[in-house]
Amino acid sequence: MIINADLHIHSHYSAATSPRMDLPTLSTEASKKGIQLLGTGDCLHPGWLQGIRELEERDGIFYFHPEGKGKNTHTNFVLTVEVEDTRRVHHLLIVPSISKAEELYESFRAYSRDIDSDGRPSLRLSGAEIAERARDAEALIGPCHAFTPWTALYAYHNSLKECYGDMVGYVSFVELGLSADSSYADRIGELRDLTFLTNSDAHSPYPIRLAREFNRFHVEDVSFDELKAAIKRERGRKPVLNVGFPPQEGKYNESACIRCYKHYSLNEAIASGWRCGCGGLIKKGVRDRVNELADCDGAHPEHRPPYLHLIPLAEVIGLAVHKSPGSKTVQKLWEALLAEFGSEVTVLIDASMDSIKGAHFEFNSDDRIQVLEAIRAFRDGKISVKPGGGGKYGVIELKTGASEEGQEREGKKQLSLIDF
Repeated sequence: MIINADLHIHSHYSAATSPRMDLPTLSTEASKKGIQLLGTGDCLHPGWLQGIRELEERDGIFYFHPEGKGKNTHTNFVLTVEVEDTRRVHHLLIVPSISKAEELYESFRAYSRDIDSDGRPSLRLSGAEIAERARDAEALIGPCHAFTPWTALYAYHNSLKECYGDMVGYVSFVELGLSADSSYADRIGELRDLTFLTNSDAHSPYPIRLAREFNRFHVEDVSFDELKAAIKRERGRKPVLNVGFPPQEGKYNESACIRCYKHYSLNEAIASGWRCGCGGLIKKGVRDRVNELADCDGAHPEHRPPYLHLIPLAEVIGLAVHKSPGSKTVQKLWEALLAEFGSEVTVLIDASMDSIKGAHFEFNSDDRIQVLEAIRAFRDGKISVKPGGGGKYGVIELKTGASEEGQEREGKKQLSLIDF
């Protein structure tokens, strides 16, 4: 079977998160996005773990049944947590059971001042020490958003070995982050044997955040052991697709000032001492950091699945009708499309344009035409991105208005998820 999984999110117990990051909301919103397996996030926090304990559990997977929907309707959760080491590097742990989460909590508690107050705890431990404890708890571990200039592996280290020491062989995945894709990461030789994960790191359940990046896995059933086998590419289980932002849309794609967001080439940044003319700090972008670390031509290894660039549907609609993705107009259009097609992935990728064109939407004809043209432009690869940097997202433009026939398409046409 094929499942879509977003394995890195946060609960309302983490700092700077929405109070709506609760199990009922996450379950509802994951279903709308087309996600079958969602990481719990924050599974070491006593309050969050208590809520998870109340769910039905089978083979390391926790089932949330929406009220009034019956036992056959549920969202699958797997225990996950992000932790920060003493060098400020963030690590994602995927945990097999409640008892192992409790074991990790006890192991980490003596080394953390905030493990009871923050869902993403800071630990006075090295990456190697965290990996050793993950191994003892039979949890999977890998670096989060590995290339970003804050709280990331390659922000503070030049190699996996520098971070994980003798435990480097236990690391089984690398999370790419919003500002990188497989074409970036496969230029670094030490990463080529590892599985790449693309997760949302969502701090709110809104459509432009939750599952803005996700993974597609081939598994036999939904269980911790099957997910582990897929990440480690064992017994025929494997990732078959990474889905995520065009890397230029990420907040740290290019080197830029964190105060005024002026972009700099690497040479310009070095010449200015990493200080902008406004006095702000210039943060090195993911693209420049990858160029520094690159030691191979970037050809993908045989096991690497395709990477599909995806823009959240609310963003596509917002571009079409010239409204904010969070506006009431966009929300109404988004809900109308999901009511017709079931999930965001279906609308953006899988449903035929003829079926979208022929559907009965509850909005005016002008909006309908604009939204259809925007979806068509997205699928045809008619996308331009003004790169992000310094903490500011890149700006997406869709080139709409082309006739259906007789006009050459720009860019590379998006394939359907079923093509993978």
